Amino acid sequence: MYETNLTDAQWKIIKKFVPNNGRKRKHDLRNVFNAIFYMLKSGCQWRMLPNEFPKWQLVYYYFAKWRDTDLIEHINNMLREYVRMKMGKKPTPSAVIADSQSIKTTRRGGIRGIDGNKKINGRKRHVIVDTLGFVLTVVVHAANIHDSKGVELVFRRMKESFVGLKVVFADGGYRGQLIEWANSTFGYIIKIVMRTDQQPGFKVVHKRWIIERTFAWFENQRRLSKDFEYLLETSEAMIHLASIKILLNKI
Repeated sequence: MYETNLTDAQWKIIKKFVPNNGRKRKHDLRNVFNAIFYMLKSGCQWRMLPNEFPKWQLVYYYFAKWRDTDLIEHINNMLREYVRMKMGKKPTPSAVIADSQSIKTTRRGGIRGIDGNKKINGRKRHVIVDTLGFVLTVVVHAANIHDSKGVELVFRRMKESFVGLKVVFADGGYRGQLIEWANSTFGYIIKIVMRTDQQPGFKVVHKRWIIERTFAWFENQRRLSKDFEYLLETSEAMIHLASIKILLNKI
């Protein structure tokens, strides 16, 4: 038994979203999820999953299948709506916060670039969260793409999945033509929230602290300490899995 294993109550919720073809499965999908969450928390390689779990090839097969069919993202969306309603909120928010996190990659390869501002060779996790800090949309791209360009990809994906969004809080990197483009294209109102002092170090900034806390939540998962993935789609799925774990702990 590992601390990352799903409780009976958590599995009861998740299994509602897992397709069931009416046939008896040879392998318990709960153990597959447990293996994935163990890997996410510990940061181990797929091949190094403990023997208590199903064979790593099987675990990865299901992970890739659920990633490519958007099941992982769907579970995140359903859980987020459930937790929001439980906390007295509407299922879909009208205000969100946007920000990016530059993260180093490894020698695994894949798309990457250099963030000249942060001096990081790797990728950016472009994330949209609601005012509770729960993930709505994530797009991972090369770190050399400026925030004002990267967030366009996020907005396009977000528009496909969510209605009723009106206000996007963001930092100074989203100023300029992006504000007019977002309003004319999607009807979003971008409100820039800037620091009011020149003091170095961390400062709590209105609304923006919420997404900074979300990034801090990610750091509880060792697999997210760097971007270890070859595919951008896998990187995004790992973030959705981390979000699912956060939401499950809220229920």
